[in-house]
Amino acid sequence: MRRKNYQEFSGNTEIKNMDTKINETEVFEDIDYSDRQIVNEEFISCEFKNCNFSNCDLGNIEFTDCIFNSCNFSLTTVSNTDLKNVKFQNCKLLGIEFGKCNDFLFRVNFEDCTLDYSSFGFKKMKKTRFLSCSLRQAQFENTDLTLAVFSNCDLMEANFYESNLEKAEFRTSRNISLDPERNKIKGAKFSYNQLEGLLRKYELEIE
Repeated sequence: MRRKNYQEFSGNTEIKNMDTKINETEVFEDIDYSDRQIVNEEFISCEFKNCNFSNCDLGNIEFTDCIFNSCNFSLTTVSNTDLKNVKFQNCKLLGIEFGKCNDFLFRVNFEDCTLDYSSFGFKKMKKTRFLSCSLRQAQFENTDLTLAVFSNCDLMEANFYESNLEKAEFRTSRNISLDPERNKIKGAKFSYNQLEGLLRKYELEIE
């Protein structure tokens, strides 16, 4: 893989090409994309390390089989962005509206990520893995999370509404609260100490 560093992009406020530029099997490291717009780019089997995408506009960009490691995506715009089999590791993704990404072949997985205030409305996310992630006040509305795995996640005030959680794994996560009558939960796996969060609307006393 060819590596690109900060110096190659420093000073550019916008990255443009008349035709779409294909970036394949490259490593992008320590690049500051913040407050910029990237256009006419496609990334295939690329890896991004320690890059800053905060307030960056990634609209209409395609990422396929890419890995983001230790990157900052706070308030990044992803309208019509393609995320096809993309993995985020140790990334900060605050307030990202994943619901605005393209649906076609949308597939993401997260490990050791902060996803607070992000939203996943109307996305098909079967078998998505959230491993050791913070999902405080994240929004899951009409989201298909069949067979999804929430392992060791913080779900404080995360909102699940009209979502499919069938056979999803929640047993090792904490602070979960959802309405079983407003979500499909058949076969979902919960631990005994999570019952209070599932029955909170009924104002029961569970000891």
